[in-house]
Amino acid sequence: MEDKTIVCRCSDITIEDIREAIKNGYETFEELKRVLRTGMGPCQGRTCMPIILREISIMTGVPIEQLTPGRNRPPVNAISLGAIADQEEEADE
Repeated sequence: MEDKTIVCRCSDITIEDIREAIKNGYETFEELKRVLRTGMGPCQGRTCMPIILREISIMTGVPIEQLTPGRNRPPVNAISLGAIADQEEEADE
């Protein structure tokens, strides 16, 4: 049965995509991240990670407490091009 429910909204990954990848041997969040790009969007996995870990636990039989969550990257803040230009001018002086 197909399930088109979106799990990772940042990358439009469905629960069906997650289950198929787990069936193909990708059984950790980090592996799924590399194959499907889950947890690599702006939310950094805050939305999808718990759901994906639950699916891994159900499909592999490994208790969720024993699964390693994915690694989060530090938040990135946008800066204006003007700020970059100002910084370069200061460096030239």
